Amino acid sequence: MKDLSVTSFLTCLLGASVLCLGANASLAQGTPPADHPAVTVKGKTYTPRSILARNMGTEADRVTAFPPHRIIGDIYYVGTNTLSSFLIATPQGHILIDSTYERSVPAIEQSVGKLGFKFSDIKILLGNHAHGDHQEGDALVKQMTGAQVMAMAEDVPLLQAMKPGGKEHPIDRVLHDGDAVTLGGATLIAHLTPGHTPGCTTWTATAQDGGKTYNVMFGCSLRPPAVLTPALVEQFNRAFKTVRALPCDVQLGDHGAQYNMQEKYAKMKEGGPNPFIDPATCTLEADVEEAMFNAILAEQQQAGRP
Repeated sequence: MKDLSVTSFLTCLLGASVLCLGANASLAQGTPPADHPAVTVKGKTYTPRSILARNMGTEADRVTAFPPHRIIGDIYYVGTNTLSSFLIATPQGHILIDSTYERSVPAIEQSVGKLGFKFSDIKILLGNHAHGDHQEGDALVKQMTGAQVMAMAEDVPLLQAMKPGGKEHPIDRVLHDGDAVTLGGATLIAHLTPGHTPGCTTWTATAQDGGKTYNVMFGCSLRPPAVLTPALVEQFNRAFKTVRALPCDVQLGDHGAQYNMQEKYAKMKEGGPNPFIDPATCTLEADVEEAMFNAILAEQQQAGRP
């Protein structure tokens, strides 16, 4: 394990919500960001560091299974406290979105079993984007299930460089913007929403609930980096525009905090209408991240950086 940098060490002392030992490797997203700029959206203030901490939680959060639950139709949550993983169940086998970290795969397997499904029946493995906290476990899941691993073309180089324990990253089908993935009557559409990674993929599907059809969006992270190049500015602008145009009644995300998973799960247990059906919040994460994107860009321009 590499020694911690002075910055990482000080960050740990200041109580940032990341695992101090090997923080960079654990987060798979680089050095913890600076704690500026700050933006306020719908009365809540965010900084780059608070968003990262919100998304990742502690090491225990990243490996501890959140109670598996049905979200809507045949779509289920099988991820950890902070790292999302979704199961789409069909009569011909299942689709899994996001394997998360390799060390979190056992928690996902356990959650699938608790719902009454067989992990070995997973036939297709998809991902939101090529960061370790979302797709590091792909090789292990394929080894355990034989699932076909599919990935957006723009993320293939990053995935191929992801080799936990020396395992080659499997890719059985290369996807492109607008491609459909189908299994047992379920169809998911891949939408390229680049920026966070070049191939960041937002998935859409439909689900039945109470005799009605609802549009479900599995959002990819829109969190911008500390430095925005012209190419990244173009990518993020495309992503924000795409996400805002997608049909959505149920907004999900690659981290549960992006769609207030824990609060909605608590409401679901209380009974009443399905709290995950909430069109009014479908663009909330985009609102937060676009405000942060614009603030970072403005700060960068004022400093005279590219």
